[in-house]
Amino acid sequence: MNKKIVITGIGVVTPIGIGNVEFTKALKDGKSGVSPIKSFDTTAYSTKFAAIVKDFHPEDFIEKKKVKKMARFTQFGVAAAKMAIEDSRLDLSRENLSRIGVITGTGIGGLDIIEEEEQTLLERGPKRVSPFLIPMIITNMLPGEIAIKYGFTGPNYAVTSACSSSNHAIGDAFKSLRSGDVDIMISGGAEGAIVPLGLAGFCSIKALSQRNDEPQRASRPFDKNRDGFVMGEGAGIVVLETLEHALSRGAKIYAELAGYGASDDAYHITAPDPEGKSSIMAMEKAMVNAGVSKEEVDYINAHGTSTELNDKMETLVIKNVFGERAYKIPVSSTKSMIGHLLGGAAGVELAATVLAMQGNFMPPTINYETPDPDCDLDYVPNTARIQKINCALSNSMGFGGHNAVIVIKRYV
Repeated sequence: MNKKIVITGIGVVTPIGIGNVEFTKALKDGKSGVSPIKSFDTTAYSTKFAAIVKDFHPEDFIEKKKVKKMARFTQFGVAAAKMAIEDSRLDLSRENLSRIGVITGTGIGGLDIIEEEEQTLLERGPKRVSPFLIPMIITNMLPGEIAIKYGFTGPNYAVTSACSSSNHAIGDAFKSLRSGDVDIMISGGAEGAIVPLGLAGFCSIKALSQRNDEPQRASRPFDKNRDGFVMGEGAGIVVLETLEHALSRGAKIYAELAGYGASDDAYHITAPDPEGKSSIMAMEKAMVNAGVSKEEVDYINAHGTSTELNDKMETLVIKNVFGERAYKIPVSSTKSMIGHLLGGAAGVELAATVLAMQGNFMPPTINYETPDPDCDLDYVPNTARIQKINCALSNSMGFGGHNAVIVIKRYV
């Protein structure tokens, strides 16, 4: 019999709030975290805004001497992990640290450091490039730094699968716990790629909204006038435990992480399969893995990027999976508020779903103004809905056709 896995700690660093209290309030209020970019000159860019983390001081979470040796995504992730572990009230002095592991996701890694050190190379020569360049840019440094900070010697690695990275990481952590290899896993994801090269790359493939005159209204998933996604940054980390272990220490339990399903479109490097056949497979696999029926699902946290192709495809997929019942299932995209955190997106979206489940509300899809005939579901438009969530899906669909879906159930 598969072990039950539960969520006992949550930590977030997001464009609409740092920490669970601030983040939950912002979700419920439908706050936008999008603003003009001021950290570099965007004059020549077609998009001049992003969902940026404000008032983040890494020294509040990390030793000052270590901050300078971490890329921005690692700083976000270590901070979120610290908050999640503290939230879980784990007494690490009583735990077997070899039975605690860390698996995190990121899509891009230390792009900020690559830019900085490339400039150093060009201006000052190879001998002035930092010896910390390689350790800072590689994606596995986030789980590595978390393990070093706390002494966790269980399974430890990073997952990179574009916008599905965090859900794949969480799914792998879930499987490690179910197999009995570990008692506790720290999982989720982080991203920090709002830098000149990152913005230029996404501008060049015309993936971003260009609503420069009203950036807070730019991320508008499922709205007919959507014109691209908004880059975001931050981190979402959760503490996962076997139910047996959580009960043995009297842990506060947020929710049950019940199932996971993954697939690939095998279709195109950036565009989703318009028929969504593989996304359908991932959603159905996740529900079978969780042992839940389609009738039990009462909320979906959509991938919902605010791009023409993704939103149309995801709507079609939900209708194919649930049939007529799809019209009765509230679907919302928190990317409307926090932008698209790329490889870190699903970690924050899991946190959002669980916190909403705890608070008995459904986060809104803000900026939803003009219905699209191809996107005709209940997207919880503009205002949070006071409604109990018992069983939710959280969807991720990444460049390369990567699909990953997780199932969250209310713990009773």
